[in-house]
Amino acid sequence: MAQAREIEAPAIELSDELATFLGALPPGGTFRYLYQDAVKLSGHSCPTGAGAYLMTAAALRALYPNAIPARGEIEVVVGGAPDGTSSGPMSQVITLLTGAAGESGFAGLGGKFVRRGLLRFDSALAGRIRFCRRDSGQAVEVTYEPGRVPPSAELRAVMARALGDEATDSDRARFSELWTERVAEILSGDPERVVQVRAVRAP
Repeated sequence: MAQAREIEAPAIELSDELATFLGALPPGGTFRYLYQDAVKLSGHSCPTGAGAYLMTAAALRALYPNAIPARGEIEVVVGGAPDGTSSGPMSQVITLLTGAAGESGFAGLGGKFVRRGLLRFDSALAGRIRFCRRDSGQAVEVTYEPGRVPPSAELRAVMARALGDEATDSDRARFSELWTERVAEILSGDPERVVQVRAVRAP
């Protein structure tokens, strides 16, 4: 059986003043995030995690067209609830990349570098995610439509077999292959197939 397709996606580069202040980055240095960092955070790869990665990348390109994005200087509103099937896991990937955190985030040092409260949820956004620069107030809303890259016609049946009590190694390997191929296709193609960005007025 063929080996599952390797997943590739563009890297995301950000500066981080807190990291520089604490010596984790040299002055002018940057963090470089890969999709595999999101996989390590989540413990798995899936269309939801891929979507969060692509949505964040698209938002950062729109908000910082001619500059390195500043981690920790972006506010995020996630459409949905913290315990939502998609919104909750997506928020974790977004926190990894942007530094924006909920109530459990970093409280700051001397009133600076605060990350806590920069990410919140709003069910009224209904599937959208809003990203806003704290310095300029520029904001964008991003939507994600993974259905534009449909799964293999055999995925559902293969998944059922792979989850069954009598699943074989071949069943599980085939499911893993098909699953990975879809995520790879979502990430490696033109992101505008699945991600749309529009400028909005900051609330």
